[in-house]
Amino acid sequence: MYGSLDISTSGMVAQRVRLESISANLANSNTLLDKQGNLNPYRRREVFFAPGNPTAVGKEGRNLGVHVAAIGLDKAEVVPQRWDPSNPFAFKEGKYKGYVAETGINSVVENVNALEAVRAYEANVMAAEATKQILASSLRLLA
Repeated sequence: MYGSLDISTSGMVAQRVRLESISANLANSNTLLDKQGNLNPYRRREVFFAPGNPTAVGKEGRNLGVHVAAIGLDKAEVVPQRWDPSNPFAFKEGKYKGYVAETGINSVVENVNALEAVRAYEANVMAAEATKQILASSLRLLA
């Protein structure tokens, strides 16, 4: 029974990390400069899950559940661009002269991903609550 709580807990942790990544994507959707002040548009972060929960207490719990395997950058080759020759960050020469680099983060997609992560988190909370109620009922029967 305790493995069931581990499964739900690992799902909640994984979805929390996913939601943090989505929040960072939305917060940085207009960020064009890196820490050094160079033109380097923010790249979208993606969270990748893997089966199993390496932090679970019991051996059975380590084989079940989910964990964050990696947080990677979006693999998009071309940085989306828009025409704005008056922008101080516009390319000054070359075939992209007058274009401004963009992050390529779509707020609609990110909001849908956030909604999905919240729903998955809520489902794991409900599963954990059901497990707790089953455990409590079992203890009442034994007492």
